[in-house]
Amino acid sequence: MEIDNNPSEETKNRWHNDPNNWIWGIFYYNPEDKRIFPPKKIKELGWTINFANPNSLFIVFIIIASAFIFGKLLK
Repeated sequence: MEIDNNPSEETKNRWHNDPNNWIWGIFYYNPEDKRIFPPKKIKELGWTINFANPNSLFIVFIIIASAFIFGKLLK
């Protein structure tokens, strides 16, 4: 059985609308969804991070470390 690496819009919408994929309604966690940046629960507000994707934790770390480093440099 071949894994679908490019899910349809219908599948993406089903994932997005499933309340089980949202922790506390704000954190997106869906191991089936391989996207790192899916749309937020209210799509007009931009993008969020899929915390089920292992690469997302690396990206969060880079963002926090960058903010910390630039904050120290600007003092």
